[in-house]
Amino acid sequence: MAATPDPLPEPDRLEGAPHPRETARLYGHGAAEAEFLAAHARGRLHHAWMLTGPRGLGKATLAWRIARFLLATPAEPDGGMFGAPPPPESLDIDPEHPVARRMKALAEPRLFLLRRGANKTGSALSQVITVEEVRALKKFFALSAADGGARVAIIDSIDEMNPSAANALLKVLEEPPPGVTFLLISHQPARLLPTIRSRCRELRLSPLSPDDMARALDQAGGGIDPDQTIALAELAGGSAGEAFRLTNLDGLAAYAGLLRLFRDLPRLDRPRVIALAEAAAARGNPEAFDLTLTLIDLFLARLSRAAVARQTPPEAGPGEAELFARLAPDTRAALIWADLAQSLTQRARRGKAVNLDPAALLMDMLFRIDETAGHLATAG
Repeated sequence: MAATPDPLPEPDRLEGAPHPRETARLYGHGAAEAEFLAAHARGRLHHAWMLTGPRGLGKATLAWRIARFLLATPAEPDGGMFGAPPPPESLDIDPEHPVARRMKALAEPRLFLLRRGANKTGSALSQVITVEEVRALKKFFALSAADGGARVAIIDSIDEMNPSAANALLKVLEEPPPGVTFLLISHQPARLLPTIRSRCRELRLSPLSPDDMARALDQAGGGIDPDQTIALAELAGGSAGEAFRLTNLDGLAAYAGLLRLFRDLPRLDRPRVIALAEAAAARGNPEAFDLTLTLIDLFLARLSRAAVARQTPPEAGPGEAELFARLAPDTRAALIWADLAQSLTQRARRGKAVNLDPAALLMDMLFRIDETAGHLATAG
């Protein structure tokens, strides 16, 4: 008997964390929730809402909260002899509510979840949302609602649509079906079709504070040492999703190791560079390579911003502030580091695309950082 293939992972779930539909609380985004509730209370609910901001802020969790609220809350409650009840002050819905239970099981007939599906062979997830999946969304709208009530479509994420799918969605947004609310999740809205953006009302989510991030990580099962909260928030840019990834990959320790290496700038210890590059590029561990690239990019970006702002941010690792002050004492140095960061990022992408030796790629990046630090030291 042939073995049953493993089910494909959910494309909108962070590995090791609960799916957004299973997340009970949303931290740090009370303003966005209040804005939506105010529109709902006024009876002026836009048919399409675009939830924007960097990855990992909680956009998908907010989308699922809004969807539960809309599908479980009567559109026009009957006030009876005592008048209409006050408008809801929260998006909270009892987890035992039938709608909440059906949504958690992906069995709610008035909800459509549009996300990446399987590739043509069914062996892996597709890299994009295809036009066929948008057509399935249109078929869903062609069917009457089970009870004549509201319907919701969550699109996670619209950034992953190929051009044909984006154009097909645009036609739906131009002539939206009655009683339907679209919740579009976008990590990079500037890259979307302007015509799609113009047909949506934006809810922009802001980076989480260290305290809110700690709460979000505790809820996701990735609790952190309270002493590391600020450093992790700095490295993750206020993104709970990125903080969860960094925690799982021991990113704080890796960044601290990178800072120890960079203390020797502009005379990097060649054996240590080679050892770091070979460890990060070891076969069977692509996460380590990607993490190292991310941390190098973060170091250069933080170094540049600190010099431009003339203010050292909270440290993301031991000795970071002293290192920043030495390597980028003025705006001129900051611009040089910013140009290098852009150049190295582009080189890394090209190198990965053509399958360059990852260890050689990392060593080249580190020695170019060393060379730049040497030029600045000589010029200074």
